[in-house]
Amino acid sequence: MKKIQFKVSINAPASKVYNTMLGIDNKSTYEQWTALFNPTSTYEGTWVKGSKILFVGVDEKGEKGGMVSKAVEIIPNRFVSIQHYGLVKANKEITEGPEVDKWANGLENYTFEENKGPDSYRGTLLTVDLDTTEDFIEYMNDTYPKALEKLKEICEK
Repeated sequence: MKKIQFKVSINAPASKVYNTMLGIDNKSTYEQWTALFNPTSTYEGTWVKGSKILFVGVDEKGEKGGMVSKAVEIIPNRFVSIQHYGLVKANKEITEGPEVDKWANGLENYTFEENKGPDSYRGTLLTVDLDTTEDFIEYMNDTYPKALEKLKEICEK
């Protein structure tokens, strides 16, 4: 696993960035920014510490695929840590085997740092730290910044 990091400054309070990014109040805000990874991207589950969350989309065959994950830490408006421990492939959850071993225990962490400046300016620095496999680094380096720009656009509306 390789560790990579992305950052984006968003002109909105941390609470708005957090709620928009995770789709807390409206799941469609999550789906809008993650559509850059897969146009049908969504999640199944809840943003509660210890809970299982499936990050899924539909492939060209119409089958559900994605990641089986656990919310390791959730500190609203400050920090989210997700641990991937399986795959969804052809509508089935797979939690062991060689394909899973490549990703097992990979983390995806989101840190929300709010800056309160003069004249009540409120901005948030969002830092994404994630573990990925060698064969996905180029894809992530290309796609993640675009997805974060989309998130920024949604948050700043």
